[in-house]
Amino acid sequence: MKFALIGQDIPALLPGLLADLLFAGRQGAEVYVEEKNAAMQDVLERYARAIFIKSGLPGEFHATGNRAEALRDADCVMYAGDVMAASRFRQDREALSGTTEDDPGLTEQARVNGGIGGLMHTLRQGESVLDLCEDMREHCPGALVINLGQPVARTTAMFEGEGFRCYGLGRTPLRGANGLDSLCKKIGKKFTEVQAVMAGLPGFAFLLSARCGGENLLPALTDLTAQGEFGRLAQRWLDWYEAIPVGDVTDHAELLPAEEDYIPEEEPVFGESIEARKERILHMNAVGDKGASSQEGMIAQLVLLSKAPPIRPMRLALALVRGDDLDMEAVTRVNGGELPQLAKHAIIESRLTLENGQIRPHGWQLPAPLVEICGEIDETNRLAARAAAGDRTALRECIEIDPALAGLDRLYCQELVDRMIAMHDDILERL
Repeated sequence: MKFALIGQDIPALLPGLLADLLFAGRQGAEVYVEEKNAAMQDVLERYARAIFIKSGLPGEFHATGNRAEALRDADCVMYAGDVMAASRFRQDREALSGTTEDDPGLTEQARVNGGIGGLMHTLRQGESVLDLCEDMREHCPGALVINLGQPVARTTAMFEGEGFRCYGLGRTPLRGANGLDSLCKKIGKKFTEVQAVMAGLPGFAFLLSARCGGENLLPALTDLTAQGEFGRLAQRWLDWYEAIPVGDVTDHAELLPAEEDYIPEEEPVFGESIEARKERILHMNAVGDKGASSQEGMIAQLVLLSKAPPIRPMRLALALVRGDDLDMEAVTRVNGGELPQLAKHAIIESRLTLENGQIRPHGWQLPAPLVEICGEIDETNRLAARAAAGDRTALRECIEIDPALAGLDRLYCQELVDRMIAMHDDILERL
């Protein structure tokens, strides 16, 4: 079994990926990481080989700058990349700020995954994702894709549009200010003991049911949301969509029209900070130098795993490749029949249940108002993905229907996007 790990966020994810592969999954494998920096190649290889030795399982690990070598005959490609996200976002924000009285700008559209900013992010990601797809067609045309690249709905649509079976993982709705853990804590329940149904679109998930034993928790949570206990945005969306938003509500807000009580972040976080990167390298070196079985190595490994994100992409990959059983929340994929009120080709987010590697659809029903807005956002996502491949008609249609642009002059938005595309013409080769 061979895994190809592609993208600049992979090194930060590697401790969790190898732990799930070798210890939780008990799977020996060839693991290749695409890494251009020679010094970092050495860090990753020494670290990973120490972890392989600790596991006692057969396998190989290689960090290489040769993409063809990384991809050749891979069973699974994991993508966790972006295109100079932070610096490009700052350029977008400046372009959206306006300069004159006649050009007041649209600073509230400086977003990561939605609106005009999200569209520009998608177009830039398209260059990276579609280049990868071209290489995959040559070296591993049948590979499964596990996608961690934001905006996850749109990058998943790109991989699917290029003929690859793709599953994505974004930010989990289980944790955070409006995560399931916070909702349950408010009513004195442990979220690990609650049977919840959360579904919708990536970054736009809602709580459909919640039970603990025989107790229905949804009425109490609905009352608290209506009273504003989970914030004004959640309160408003409960009224609009007849469901409780779950997860980071700033993600939901990015996909909707601007509101006075939502201000996009001026400096959103993309990937590791410099300080976190230095600390990770320090601990990886400790494991690589001392061995994963030494006291110093074990302590360093525990620190690395403590900083791993809560998503479990390797667990998902193993279940799909090996044909295992699995029950995992918040998995992005093509709808099929999972949410029957939405189009079968919609890119959704909900629990994924596998039985012997085969999907068992749940057929969950969404409230009618939620169906309508999910349909609009999904169509916007898929048009943005097509635009990233160079489809100018899809680009125009995306701007025309995007609910995040409601109330704005769509012709002005189109002119603004055209100017921003020209601003990024050093990387936007397909447009």
